[in-house]
Amino acid sequence: MKKIRICVNDLMQTDYVYYLTEPVGENFHPDFRPELTPREMLELGVFGGKYLTDCRGEFPEEWFANARLCHERHVPELNFFGVNASKPLSYWREKGWIHSDDPRGWFQWYCRYYLGRRCADDPRQIKRWRAMARHIAQLRKNCPEGHLACRRKQRQALLHWAYDSRKI
Repeated sequence: MKKIRICVNDLMQTDYVYYLTEPVGENFHPDFRPELTPREMLELGVFGGKYLTDCRGEFPEEWFANARLCHERHVPELNFFGVNASKPLSYWREKGWIHSDDPRGWFQWYCRYYLGRRCADDPRQIKRWRAMARHIAQLRKNCPEGHLACRRKQRQALLHWAYDSRKI
Protein backbone atom coordinates (compact mmCIF):
# COMPACT_ATOMS: atom_id res chain seq x y z
CA MET A 1 0.00 0.00 0.00
CA LYS A 2 1.24 3.46 -0.87
CA LYS A 3 1.63 5.81 2.12
CA ILE A 4 -1.08 8.45 2.22
CA ARG A 5 -0.23 11.80 3.82
CA ILE A 6 -2.86 13.40 6.07
CA CYS A 7 -2.50 17.02 7.23
CA VAL A 8 -4.74 18.06 10.12
CA ASN A 9 -5.89 21.62 10.80
CA ASP A 10 -8.69 21.81 13.35
CA LEU A 11 -9.38 23.43 16.71
CA MET A 12 -6.89 21.18 18.52
CA GLN A 13 -4.13 20.61 15.95
CA THR A 14 -2.50 22.81 13.34
CA ASP A 15 -0.31 21.42 10.57
CA TYR A 16 -0.18 18.00 12.24
CA VAL A 17 0.88 15.41 9.66
CA TYR A 18 0.54 11.65 9.79
CA TYR A 19 0.64 8.84 7.27
CA LEU A 20 -1.72 5.99 6.54
CA THR A 21 0.39 2.90 5.99
CA GLU A 22 -2.19 0.11 6.34
CA PRO A 23 -5.51 -0.57 4.60
CA VAL A 24 -8.59 0.83 6.35
CA GLY A 25 -9.81 -1.52 9.11
CA GLU A 26 -7.07 -4.09 8.50
CA ASN A 27 -3.75 -5.34 9.82
CA PHE A 28 -4.46 -4.58 13.47
CA HIS A 29 -2.05 -5.69 16.16
CA PRO A 30 -3.00 -9.26 17.23
CA ASP A 31 -3.77 -8.05 20.77
CA PHE A 32 -6.18 -5.40 19.50
CA ARG A 33 -9.57 -6.67 18.37
CA PRO A 34 -12.17 -3.93 18.87
CA GLU A 35 -15.77 -5.09 18.50
CA LEU A 36 -17.04 -1.85 16.98
CA THR A 37 -15.79 0.39 14.21
CA PRO A 38 -15.55 4.15 14.72
CA ARG A 39 -18.60 4.57 12.47
CA GLU A 40 -20.63 2.10 14.56
CA MET A 41 -19.60 3.86 17.75
CA LEU A 42 -20.67 7.27 16.43
CA GLU A 43 -23.99 5.84 15.22
CA LEU A 44 -24.70 4.19 18.57
CA GLY A 45 -23.89 7.33 20.51
CA VAL A 46 -20.67 7.99 22.38
CA PHE A 47 -19.18 10.87 24.37
CA GLY A 48 -22.50 12.67 24.57
CA GLY A 49 -22.25 13.48 20.88
CA LYS A 50 -19.49 16.00 21.54
CA TYR A 51 -16.66 14.36 19.67
CA LEU A 52 -15.04 14.97 16.28
CA THR A 53 -17.56 17.72 15.56
CA ASP A 54 -14.91 20.20 14.36
CA CYS A 55 -12.69 17.76 12.46
CA ARG A 56 -15.07 15.79 10.26
CA GLY A 57 -12.98 16.50 7.18
CA GLU A 58 -10.22 14.22 8.46
CA PHE A 59 -12.47 11.17 8.54
CA PRO A 60 -14.74 9.42 6.02
CA GLU A 61 -18.03 11.24 5.52
CA GLU A 62 -19.98 7.97 5.88
CA TRP A 63 -18.89 7.81 9.53
CA PHE A 64 -21.07 10.85 10.16
CA ALA A 65 -24.13 9.99 8.04
CA ASN A 66 -26.05 8.60 11.04
CA ALA A 67 -23.81 9.79 13.88
CA ARG A 68 -25.41 11.09 17.06
CA LEU A 69 -23.59 14.41 17.46
CA CYS A 70 -24.06 17.76 19.15
CA HIS A 71 -21.52 20.43 18.26
CA GLU A 72 -22.56 22.77 21.06
CA ARG A 73 -22.29 20.58 24.15
CA HIS A 74 -22.09 17.11 25.70
CA VAL A 75 -25.60 15.57 25.77
CA PRO A 76 -25.70 12.29 27.75
CA GLU A 77 -29.07 11.39 26.20
CA LEU A 78 -27.27 10.98 22.85
CA ASN A 79 -25.25 8.11 24.32
CA PHE A 80 -26.60 4.64 23.55
CA PHE A 81 -27.20 3.94 27.24
CA GLY A 82 -28.43 7.49 27.92
CA VAL A 83 -25.94 8.19 30.71
CA ASN A 84 -22.78 10.22 31.10
CA ALA A 85 -19.81 7.88 31.29
CA SER A 86 -17.16 10.48 30.42
CA LYS A 87 -14.60 12.48 32.31
CA PRO A 88 -13.64 15.91 30.98
CA LEU A 89 -10.55 16.18 28.80
CA SER A 90 -8.86 18.14 31.60
CA TYR A 91 -9.07 15.01 33.79
CA TRP A 92 -7.40 12.87 31.10
CA ARG A 93 -4.66 15.49 30.70
CA GLU A 94 -4.05 15.62 34.47
CA LYS A 95 -3.62 11.84 34.52
CA GLY A 96 -1.08 12.04 31.69
CA TRP A 97 -3.19 9.83 29.43
CA ILE A 98 -3.22 12.20 26.46
CA HIS A 99 -0.48 11.84 23.85
CA SER A 100 0.43 14.94 21.86
CA ASP A 101 -0.31 13.17 18.55
CA ASP A 102 -3.93 12.60 19.63
CA PRO A 103 -5.00 15.53 21.83
CA ARG A 104 -8.63 14.32 21.94
CA GLY A 105 -7.64 11.00 23.49
CA TRP A 106 -8.11 7.31 22.88
CA PHE A 107 -11.00 7.53 20.42
CA GLN A 108 -9.06 9.89 18.16
CA TRP A 109 -6.14 7.46 18.29
CA TYR A 110 -8.51 4.60 17.42
CA CYS A 111 -10.07 6.48 14.49
CA ARG A 112 -6.64 7.16 13.04
CA TYR A 113 -5.45 3.62 13.73
CA TYR A 114 -8.56 2.25 12.03
CA LEU A 115 -7.84 4.41 8.98
CA GLY A 116 -4.34 2.93 8.77
CA ARG A 117 -2.03 5.12 10.82
CA ARG A 118 0.54 3.31 12.92
CA CYS A 119 2.62 5.21 15.45
CA ALA A 120 4.88 4.88 18.48
CA ASP A 121 1.92 5.31 20.86
CA ASP A 122 0.13 2.19 19.58
CA PRO A 123 1.41 -0.24 22.27
CA ARG A 124 0.31 2.07 25.11
CA GLN A 125 -3.13 2.66 23.62
CA ILE A 126 -3.68 -1.04 22.95
CA LYS A 127 -2.67 -1.80 26.55
CA ARG A 128 -5.23 0.78 27.78
CA TRP A 129 -7.90 -0.79 25.56
CA ARG A 130 -7.15 -4.28 26.91
CA ALA A 131 -7.39 -3.01 30.50
CA MET A 132 -11.05 -2.10 29.92
CA ALA A 133 -11.90 -5.80 29.53
CA ARG A 134 -12.14 -6.11 33.33
CA HIS A 135 -15.49 -4.34 33.06
CA ILE A 136 -16.81 -7.15 30.88
CA ALA A 137 -16.16 -9.64 33.66
CA GLN A 138 -18.05 -7.40 36.10
CA LEU A 139 -21.05 -7.22 33.77
CA ARG A 140 -21.09 -10.99 33.32
CA LYS A 141 -20.88 -11.50 37.08
CA ASN A 142 -23.52 -8.93 38.06
CA CYS A 143 -26.00 -8.63 35.18
CA PRO A 144 -28.48 -11.09 33.70
CA GLU A 145 -27.65 -11.87 30.08
CA GLY A 146 -29.14 -9.33 27.68
CA HIS A 147 -30.31 -7.01 30.49
CA LEU A 148 -29.04 -3.75 29.00
CA ALA A 149 -30.38 -1.60 31.85
CA CYS A 150 -27.97 -3.27 34.26
CA ARG A 151 -24.86 -1.14 34.90
CA ARG A 152 -25.59 1.33 32.12
CA LYS A 153 -22.69 3.63 32.99
CA GLN A 154 -20.24 0.75 32.86
CA ARG A 155 -21.75 -0.41 29.56
CA GLN A 156 -21.47 3.09 28.09
CA ALA A 157 -17.83 3.29 29.19
CA LEU A 158 -17.16 0.01 27.40
CA LEU A 159 -18.86 1.39 24.30
CA HIS A 160 -16.46 4.36 24.42
CA TRP A 161 -13.64 1.82 24.10
CA ALA A 162 -15.16 -0.14 21.16
CA TYR A 163 -16.45 -3.02 23.30
CA ASP A 164 -20.02 -4.05 22.50
CA SER A 165 -21.67 -4.89 25.83
CA ARG A 166 -25.03 -5.40 24.08
CA LYS A 167 -23.81 -8.97 23.49
CA ILE A 168 -23.38 -9.65 27.24
